[in-house]
Amino acid sequence: MFKQQMLSRLVWAGAAALGALTFATPVFAGECPADRIKPNAQQMVDTKPVGVTDVTLGAIDLGKQPAHIEGRELRFRKLTIAPGGVVPWHSHDDRPALIFVQQGEIVEYASNCVDPIVHKAGDIRPEVYGTSHWWKNLGKETVILYVGDVRKDPNDHHM
Repeated sequence: MFKQQMLSRLVWAGAAALGALTFATPVFAGECPADRIKPNAQQMVDTKPVGVTDVTLGAIDLGKQPAHIEGRELRFRKLTIAPGGVVPWHSHDDRPALIFVQQGEIVEYASNCVDPIVHKAGDIRPEVYGTSHWWKNLGKETVILYVGDVRKDPNDHHM
């Protein structure tokens, strides 16, 4: 009887833990901790790209697709950032993006985070309205990022 009660309690505890995980909010690796988020925590840094190669691998005119999102382009790029390289300050207020860190480690200085944010290989960083930032490769290894973004102005060459 005791073993049966213990087994029943373990099953209920496991089910409760699984239920809690099911309703948990997903967290992206390399995020700003909630207690470190602050408006205008980092000021704009005026710099040019340094040691960065930005290659567009493909693009789709979304106005010509069934979604009919006129004046928008879905773009997929590869950024290679050499040690010491800088991706200059830019905003995502009009250009949402997802960044995948394929190789290396890079530091992001976001306008709304008191502390620098470290991104490592395997991390995905959402960049949405309210995101302004710059990135720097402080390591000794080349960083490779894959970027999917929705660009409004095809003449906008900001990274």
